[in-house]
Amino acid sequence: MNTRRDLMLGMGTAALGLYALHSILSLPRATDAGTTGEQRIPNTPLYTHEGKAVRFYDDLVRGKVVAINMMYASCTGICPTATANLKQVQQLLGDRVGRDVFMYSISLQPLLDSPHVLKAYVEQHHIGPGWQFLTGRPEDVEQLRYALGFYDPDPLFDADKANHTGLLRIGSDPDQRWTTAAALASPKQIWRTINHVDRTRLRAA
Repeated sequence: MNTRRDLMLGMGTAALGLYALHSILSLPRATDAGTTGEQRIPNTPLYTHEGKAVRFYDDLVRGKVVAINMMYASCTGICPTATANLKQVQQLLGDRVGRDVFMYSISLQPLLDSPHVLKAYVEQHHIGPGWQFLTGRPEDVEQLRYALGFYDPDPLFDADKANHTGLLRIGSDPDQRWTTAAALASPKQIWRTINHVDRTRLRAA
């Protein structure tokens, strides 16, 4: 089972670029709180690490360029390394984070990761503003996980949270452009992928 995970995390630059090229999707906008189904972005109720109640689409995705991954606070595998890697991406983005680009990490263990626990995680890892950590009801988080593609087709492999893929979903809601990167890809590679999806950035350039 680790071989499959390592394969995904170890994709080279060329392979990842090809994968990203073929994974750009048009995801229809959520229209109500109960939106579900293939290629839809649910308007899932969640809580930020600061304890604020939000709706995933309306408050976090609508009209924005976003980078989304999944993690959990007690993870001793990929999560700390991925968080450290994404901190470098946040630094490369600079003041665009929280203004032009929004970063979200969703807990895979919402029963354990309360807003208080996630806030402690943010403080422990010295996460800067513009990057929110999210939790919610287990059934809501599970719906969102599947809608965003953070799952494995093997149900036994998928059920073990230690096997989560370490992928990053990157999208521009205004342009309906979505792609995927490995959370452990080089920070500059992830930064370039975000810039590629963000057409306002391309027009400015």
